[in-house]
Order: sequence, then C-alpha cells, then structure tokens
Amino acid sequence: MPRPRHDRYATAAAFRVALRRFLARTEQVTRAHGLTTERYELLLLIKVAREEEATVGRLAARLHIGQSAATQLARRVENAGLIERTVSTRDARVHPLRLTVDGERRLAAAVAELAGEREALVRALDGL
Repeated sequence: MPRPRHDRYATAAAFRVALRRFLARTEQVTRAHGLTTERYELLLLIKVAREEEATVGRLAARLHIGQSAATQLARRVENAGLIERTVSTRDARVHPLRLTVDGERRLAAAVAELAGEREALVRALDGL
C-alpha cells in the first residue's frame, strides 16, 4: 500500500489542529453560558428543526447517538429548564421539543460569541 505524500499529512494535521482549537473554544464559551457542548448541540438542532420535527429520535440520528442517550440528554436539558416537550398537532403520540425562553437566550448568546470562531474555522478549512 503506498504511503500518503508528506503534504497530505500536513493537511491532516492542520485540519485536526483547527478542529481542536474550535472545539476547545466552543467548550469554553458554552460553559460560560451554563451549557455543556452536548446541550449546546441539542439546542442548536432543536432551533433549526422544522416545526414539530425536533423529536428525540430525529435528534438522536443527527447527533449520531443512540435513542436512549438522546432521551437522557433531552431529559437533563428539560430538567434544566432549557427545553420543553410539546404535543404534535398531527399525532398526539409525538412530543416534539422546543426551546424555552431561557434556552433561547443562552443559545443566542453562545452562538453570537462563537461567530468569530466559526469564521476562523472556515478560513482554516479553506486554506487546506
């Protein structure tokens, strides 16, 4: 099997460094807003989901975690007062999630504070 050229290693290393920098800063900012990175990701996905599509099953798939892990995460975030369960207007057995006022506030603050970090990551990726 042929070995990758040195520049491919350099590109792979630069990618990992940029990603680690982004993730570390994300953890720092989300913590400052009383969130974990997992809660932040969940809130983001709920915020951008189409109406009534923020179900635990769909969120689990988007987060690449199991249904039970997503259920536990949603329960912890709900207990923290950041989301609430609703009842679908199409199927009463379905309980989509939505952000509470506090969830909206914390998410908006973290997203705004991380704008520069997202831009820096995009620039780093463009440079690869």
